[in-house]
Amino acid sequence: MAFRDSQLFGVTMFPTDKAMQPVALAKAVEERGLDSLFFPEHTHIPAARQTPFPGGGDLPEMYWRTHDPFVALGAAAAATSRIQLGTGICLVIERDPITLAKEVASLDVISDGRFVLGIGAGWNREEMENHGANYPKRWAVVREKVLAMKEIWANDEAEFHGEHVNFDPLWSWPKPTRPSGPPIWIGANSKWVFDRVAEYADGWMPIGGLGSGNMERMQAALEARGRNVKDMDLALFGAPADADQLRGRIDQGFDHLIFNLPPEPDDKILPRLDKYAALAEQIRG
Repeated sequence: MAFRDSQLFGVTMFPTDKAMQPVALAKAVEERGLDSLFFPEHTHIPAARQTPFPGGGDLPEMYWRTHDPFVALGAAAAATSRIQLGTGICLVIERDPITLAKEVASLDVISDGRFVLGIGAGWNREEMENHGANYPKRWAVVREKVLAMKEIWANDEAEFHGEHVNFDPLWSWPKPTRPSGPPIWIGANSKWVFDRVAEYADGWMPIGGLGSGNMERMQAALEARGRNVKDMDLALFGAPADADQLRGRIDQGFDHLIFNLPPEPDDKILPRLDKYAALAEQIRG
């Protein structure tokens, strides 16, 4: 089922104040011939959080120590020239869409079109509600914010009137390098993700495995809207560090394999990068 002849390989890491710094990491990724670097987002973690951690057990410290992704990626953009730079993911639900549209466009222009906007609705109810977000309707809000940003990016005078986002005509520059804005990838694994990707995204970035029939569901959702899966970015977060398993994921249709890095200092990260670069080279042949 592989849709493309060539594959991309990248990494993702929580860029914390205890980890290898973003600029040094970005340079190391580019020097090793890897293709991308992604940073996640959490503005804070409420001390009285009740929402359970989806990974089980205690919430790791990295969740409340991470840098703002746009600041970290802006620094990475200035230090590199080739690799893609993305959010994995940006919590759109916690951000004002007018401000976020400008942040995204600015980073896209500064990086010469290398930015990928990975998005999601998040899992931490208390974190979202501290931002005034509507947790039960979070995906409906995310949808409108994305559609509103697309209007800002595409039009000299943009306006949007929805249930959750509403503004009269406005001016906002810079515009992204492409009229439609940078690629938008949705990071989710739910049964609703297929229609969401088909409606307003350019790629899918599930974490870990792939449930039976899910790639077929994605193809069907896209075809229902007159879109072709071959034109989409299919990125696997948490890619396995094993050549045979990687080939299996590629056969499933994934064209961008993204390895996890722990938020550790340079001496722990660089050997992992060397391993991932060697794996990528082995797959590419």
